[in-house]
Amino acid sequence: MSTGSSTQAPPATRRAHVVAVLYAAFAAAATGVNLGAQAVVLALGGPVLVALAVGTVAGLPVKYVLDKRYIFGFRTTRLSQDGPVFLRYTAMSLVTTLVFWVVEGATHRVTANTVWTLVGGAVGLVLGYLVKYHLDKRYTFVVRTEETW
Repeated sequence: MSTGSSTQAPPATRRAHVVAVLYAAFAAAATGVNLGAQAVVLALGGPVLVALAVGTVAGLPVKYVLDKRYIFGFRTTRLSQDGPVFLRYTAMSLVTTLVFWVVEGATHRVTANTVWTLVGGAVGLVLGYLVKYHLDKRYTFVVRTEETW
């Protein structure tokens, strides 16, 4: 029997678990906003490409605000600081999308099966979000000096 041992994870590990759960929840929320906006456009008879664009424009700022505040605890003091940060965030989102498309497309090419294509899409999304988290942590939500704004 060991004395003084704890069954609780260390604070850093608990923090990592909370961040992972929040990050997944925020991704789901932004996806819901995206798909909801797409559904409205499609219900009004709009074309699919317009629906995709509207969904992206609706979902991206939601995820940005949630990630900025609750995942990275990043604060800006002026609105002029948010523009460059949002542009970097958007650029990193393109990387996420590319990872997702490549994995889903490759799965479809190999299997030519709808179910496996969707599984590949899910795997691609998870991998894309993992990559995006690390890119955002390293390049997007970083403290910059006044000269770099």
